Amino acid sequence: MSSSPTVVNSAGNPASNPGSNQTSNLDREKVYQWIIELSAPDTREAALLELSKKRETVLDLAPMLWHSFGTMSALLHEIVNIYPAVNPPQLTAHQSNRVCNALALLQCVASHQETRSAFLTAHIPLYLYPFLHTVSKARPFEYLRLTSLGVIGALVKTDEQEVINFLLTTEIIPLCLRIMETGSELSKTVATFILQKILQDETGLYYICQTYDRFSHVAMILGKMVLQLAKEPSQRLLKHVVRCYLRLSDNTRACEALCQCLPDQLKDDTFAVCLKDDKSTKHGLAQLLKNIETMSSQANSMGAKNPPVQQKIPL
Repeated sequence: MSSSPTVVNSAGNPASNPGSNQTSNLDREKVYQWIIELSAPDTREAALLELSKKRETVLDLAPMLWHSFGTMSALLHEIVNIYPAVNPPQLTAHQSNRVCNALALLQCVASHQETRSAFLTAHIPLYLYPFLHTVSKARPFEYLRLTSLGVIGALVKTDEQEVINFLLTTEIIPLCLRIMETGSELSKTVATFILQKILQDETGLYYICQTYDRFSHVAMILGKMVLQLAKEPSQRLLKHVVRCYLRLSDNTRACEALCQCLPDQLKDDTFAVCLKDDKSTKHGLAQLLKNIETMSSQANSMGAKNPPVQQKIPL
């Protein structure tokens, strides 16, 4: 097991007091005790809360959780135990907080290089999908969806091929698309980020552009988001939407289709104020429009040949 984590002070800097090692050891002993307490139903809730607070400061918490006896079973029990409250929707704030603490620990395991592969091999993300299927806008459900998305977001953030290959065998893309259409701004942002990371992978881009149905579903939802963002601007969300479009334009067939269905709001000054201080997104949008203009010019020079994807994407 790796060495003890560095103790940090309230400013986030390494503590320099002579007793820092002793404090670290005391903290580690507490962590060990809380992990043990996860296996006991009567002490699990308090242990979940305490450990979720430590997930960013105890650097090797993920392998500690993964390799300790009964811990992952206890976390999965917390998730499965809440299913009856999800459908029909009866989830309380207390139930939501408790299961989200368990999800926070799963996110810790998903983020760690030592445990991520085993996490995928065990198909643990699939246990979260029932939460992503929920549509209730009540706060306990929104919190549950957002925390579940956080686990998937932690996986894709690593830019590992294994992660993308796994996700493409699941229903994560349609789940993210539905949340992108109907979720809160924060949930939409995380779901769009996940789609963006899938698209950035060559396998993911090919998968989405492989059939008209897949591409048109993605293009339709992105188009709806642009129309909504024109009414309620969000620089953070717009950034991910533009990056999704830009990556789609790297695929020849998708770029040809975008010549027909890219929303006009991305071609005019609708978002000029929103992007005034976001040089990166402005550059990405300019590159997107350049890619589409180049594709249109090539099509015209070839005698306006019909593009492979001929239908207009319905918005």
